[in-house]
Amino acid sequence: MQVFDIEPIDFSKQKSYQHKIDTKTKPLGSLGILEKLALQICLIQKTEYPKLTNPHIIIFAADHGIANEGVSPFPQTVTGQMVQNFWNGGAAINVFSKNNNIGLTIIDAGVNWENNASEWAINKGTKNFLYEPAMTEIELHQAIKNGAKIAENQIVKNNSNVLGFGEMGISNTSSAAILMHIYTGIILEKCVGKGTGLNENGVKNKVEILKKCMNTSHGNETKQNQNPYLALQYFGGFEIAMMCGAMLKTAEKKAIILVDGFIATAAFLAAYFINPLVKEYAIFCHQSDENGHKFMLEFLEVEPVLKLNMRLGEGSGCAVAYPIIASAVHFMNDMASFDSAKVDTINT
Repeated sequence: MQVFDIEPIDFSKQKSYQHKIDTKTKPLGSLGILEKLALQICLIQKTEYPKLTNPHIIIFAADHGIANEGVSPFPQTVTGQMVQNFWNGGAAINVFSKNNNIGLTIIDAGVNWENNASEWAINKGTKNFLYEPAMTEIELHQAIKNGAKIAENQIVKNNSNVLGFGEMGISNTSSAAILMHIYTGIILEKCVGKGTGLNENGVKNKVEILKKCMNTSHGNETKQNQNPYLALQYFGGFEIAMMCGAMLKTAEKKAIILVDGFIATAAFLAAYFINPLVKEYAIFCHQSDENGHKFMLEFLEVEPVLKLNMRLGEGSGCAVAYPIIASAVHFMNDMASFDSAKVDTINT
């Protein structure tokens, strides 16, 4: 299994960075979460003059065998159709990334379609984890390796120091919900939501199917084994595993990770349990309207940048939040201090 050597954040300059933030021409703390973002980015980049270069979002797309159980109102064919829509520039993520000058890459991680598989695709979708593990150990390792290589290529060859991650895959909220349940211990009912648009009865049926999945032999093995890789192998998706590897590699390369919504955070949970230091490099862009996401964020003890009742996926939260993150960097670099502007400070 690939080892990710993530360097812990050096907090020795934190007071210095915080002093610079506090002495900008504003009341103390008045820029709210922007101040927290500025501090985190300074710590990651080890400078009080941070910069964001060539921001990029990578979307991983793959299909899931569990789709055959009716856990989504959409047929599996929609995955490939949406990938084509991404390539044609017609999806929300195309619009948002273009509007905010963010690069975009679409990866076929394992779509079940007639197109020739990409160089990164592991297989044409995972197996149905109601009956057998979603993927083999070899497939899991290759997916993590591929995701890591894709992220490394973007960071090294294109000089990106901030990467966002999105996904597309019909029924991948089912995979994410089970992974959330396994990693956090939160009951399935709190982990399962309406995904692409299930009604109340559909959500109840989804919960019952996922409970059956957890009561299989491989489900019981996962419960007894605290191995984060095993959960990912038995219940993950190729896009989720690739995203996990990409996030870990991004942290290893000391770049900023932009985490999108429910499925992306499930991938992040896997990465976190593989190496908890990945959290120091992550910015959580928004709180999805998918039921379980708020509980994921609470478990991780993180604060999202936005809460807009979005639940689209495809990295859309990263693209929408990016201008706010960029604003944190701009105020850190360009805003005057009380001394430089010759503005009186508050008497204490």
